[in-house]
Amino acid sequence: MLTDRSRNSPDDRSDQQLVAAINQGDDEAFRVLYERHRDWGMRLAWRFTGHHDDAQDVLQETFAYLVRKFPGFELTCAMTTFLYPAIRHLALAASQRRRRLAGSEQVPDVSESPPQQSRAEGDDELSAWLSSLSPQHREILLMRFVDDMTQPEIAAALNLPLGTVKSRLHHATQAAGQALQRRRGAAVDK
Repeated sequence: MLTDRSRNSPDDRSDQQLVAAINQGDDEAFRVLYERHRDWGMRLAWRFTGHHDDAQDVLQETFAYLVRKFPGFELTCAMTTFLYPAIRHLALAASQRRRRLAGSEQVPDVSESPPQQSRAEGDDELSAWLSSLSPQHREILLMRFVDDMTQPEIAAALNLPLGTVKSRLHHATQAAGQALQRRRGAAVDK
């Protein structure tokens, strides 16, 4: 059922308003919600899988999971907070399946960018630094500064205490500062 809203005009309804509309049978509202979050979901799925086809499958499975929540779904947090654990779980499962089929134990580097995105000059150094972090610190840092999630949203998405999120974020940013100081020191020595 299409609403009076044009497919080409931006929809300024909040995610909560879209969810309420979907619960009332507005299929167009689901399309808007999907289009609003698909690029973020695809980037996140790619970050976990390292494989374009797997990331697309994860995105499709994630939104199929969301569809099954209706009618009756209540969004009590940000949509990204709700979708993050589903994408993460499905992406890690897809990566495990791919490794089993390929007989490889290689884990994708979640700090890399999808291949279709251009890489700036310092990206290789950034990727190297990100890969030097523990997976927990890297994930928290990417969620905060790439996915632009708040600390409470990260805590909810990962089912962690807020204090743990704050601690991991603090240690990761502290490591970033130390790496920057080492780099500046190396540049001065040249």
